[in-house]
Amino acid sequence: MNFLFVLLTALLVSMAIIPIMIRLAPVLGMVDQPDPRKVHAVPIPRVGGIGIVLGSLIAILLWVQISSAIAFFLFGSVVLLIFGTWDDCRELGHYVKFIGQFIAVIGLVYFGDVWVSLVPFMDDPLPAYIGKPFTVVAIIGMINAINHSDGLDGLAAGESMLSLACIAYLAYVADGFAVTLIALAVMGGVFGFLRFNTHPARVFMGDSGSQFLGFSLGTLAVILTQQTHTGLSMALPALILGLPIVDILAVFAQRAYQGLNWFKATRNHIHHRLLDLGFDHYQSVVVIYAIQTFFVLSALALKYEADAILLSLYLGVCTLVFVLLVLGEHTGWRVNRQGSESRLSRFILSLKRHPLFSTVPTLFIRITVPAYFIIGSLWVSNVPRDFGLTGVAIAVVLLVAMLFDRIQSNAYLVRIAIYATAAFLVYLTHQYSLQLSEYFPELRWAYFAALALAIIIVVRYVHDVEFRSTPMDYLVVFLVIASGLFMDGASEDSAFGEMVIKGVILFYGCEIIINRGNRFWGRVLNISVMVASGILGAKGLLLHL
Repeated sequence: MNFLFVLLTALLVSMAIIPIMIRLAPVLGMVDQPDPRKVHAVPIPRVGGIGIVLGSLIAILLWVQISSAIAFFLFGSVVLLIFGTWDDCRELGHYVKFIGQFIAVIGLVYFGDVWVSLVPFMDDPLPAYIGKPFTVVAIIGMINAINHSDGLDGLAAGESMLSLACIAYLAYVADGFAVTLIALAVMGGVFGFLRFNTHPARVFMGDSGSQFLGFSLGTLAVILTQQTHTGLSMALPALILGLPIVDILAVFAQRAYQGLNWFKATRNHIHHRLLDLGFDHYQSVVVIYAIQTFFVLSALALKYEADAILLSLYLGVCTLVFVLLVLGEHTGWRVNRQGSESRLSRFILSLKRHPLFSTVPTLFIRITVPAYFIIGSLWVSNVPRDFGLTGVAIAVVLLVAMLFDRIQSNAYLVRIAIYATAAFLVYLTHQYSLQLSEYFPELRWAYFAALALAIIIVVRYVHDVEFRSTPMDYLVVFLVIASGLFMDGASEDSAFGEMVIKGVILFYGCEIIINRGNRFWGRVLNISVMVASGILGAKGLLLHL
């Protein structure tokens, strides 16, 4: 259950922090201005990385046992956050950024003892005086690879998510739970960021985020292959980390060939070249995702194969990619007519406008959440007396609010009553439900999974999200963090974890109904909560006469 909590903690903290930072971005000077090399046409805040990093680090501090390696990973992450944020504010030169990168990575390698000793095609381990400097260069290379791949909405985040998922799985099967938890924490931070970053992006991660992702990927890949699961092929990191590695190497080679400054930003990354071939934004991202997915799946399928096989596959696919790019550039081939919109873009836009992504998920939430309150209260077989008294008090508060026409669901007292009843109901249905069928627990989980999916669709694609945090965000963050402190790492307490997860989903369902601005459905929710709390109150008092 810790796996779910670490992901959830990072996701919610990231989602809560990013809107605050977006408000502060103009004041701090953290706004990415358009220029000919970039693909966005309007100024966009580049503060998403702060949410990613803080969400991930808070989750790690709460849920992961801190070893020496993890301590210096946290130290390096903070260093990169400071230098990355500084760069996002003031546009530092690449040499200053290198100082931060070297501080972060040298601490990890020389004091955290995270370094490469086992390499492909060699039976004997590398001595420390070779392995440690090599590791420093390799991880700094990965930091810059992800940093340079952050050129399209969702691109660096999506590539990193694929690699992190692969690392998490490989570590999990080898009982490397610390690596798994860290990978999930970073994934949770990225998930929270993607709420705002998928095309068209409303926030960028900036250097603070992209450097952290590269540092995390490089660190976890080293720990996975050198400490957690040494039976893996030592060439596996090439497939796990995938396209960003060869992209940055190809860009450096091209700049060197043309006599350009290696570190001066140019428009010759793979995503730029795809755009120049007529691929639109969606198509370019999908093509790169597809290649990265192939590499990650190959890593999972061939994890124990010979180094030569893995490197041959990696280099073969990379060579094919660049051959096709060069052929397209030299023949003048274009995938779309100039100014035309691709079928993929039209399909995605039509999908977003389809009732499945607007009316149906919203209606599902509006109908089933109030219904859950009523049905759940009837389904409870026993209510402790103190819960009954609380239920009566909540019902009276809501009744008075309705009688005085104060039942508008944005009133804070009514909000508190709704959230309290939701929490009580999740607990009571978990502890005292009538089990009329052996499939009842599975059906209940199926409902919460469907509700969670509907919430994700509404939040991301339907609701006109302004860049502000709601009280619900902070309530849920507090709930998850408090539960982490309460459980104190007790991963075996799965019942408590299930209740927290269901509670979070139900809270967000209520929040969507409250914030959608429809007075009728707000009344339906409030009346259903009043009836449910009244039923619970009556049961609590009558059953204990």
